[in-house]
Amino acid sequence: MTEHDPWAALGEDPFAERPKRESVRWGDGVLRIGDRVRLAPKGNADALDMLLRGRIATIESIEQDYEDVVYLAVTIDDDPGADLGMLRQPGHRFFFTLKDVESVDAAARP
Repeated sequence: MTEHDPWAALGEDPFAERPKRESVRWGDGVLRIGDRVRLAPKGNADALDMLLRGRIATIESIEQDYEDVVYLAVTIDDDPGADLGMLRQPGHRFFFTLKDVESVDAAARP
């Protein structure tokens, strides 16, 4: 097992903006901003994650932390406040890992 130093990713300026991701490899395909997914939280899901299980969501952004874990920031399609999620307002934008989503449309195309 190799050791990963998350602090090395900070570089000279820990507050510098990281490059934006437009897509991420997922299984045999790719997920992109704007693609739709079905939420299927697993393992360490909390109560809110479980309440959102099965809901259809749109990928608003793709984020990566300093330990190289990729998260999909999603808005719930039938949320009346989904427009607030697109504005990155709290309570209307949720984060899920790649293993916690399923493809809805042809989003995971090669």
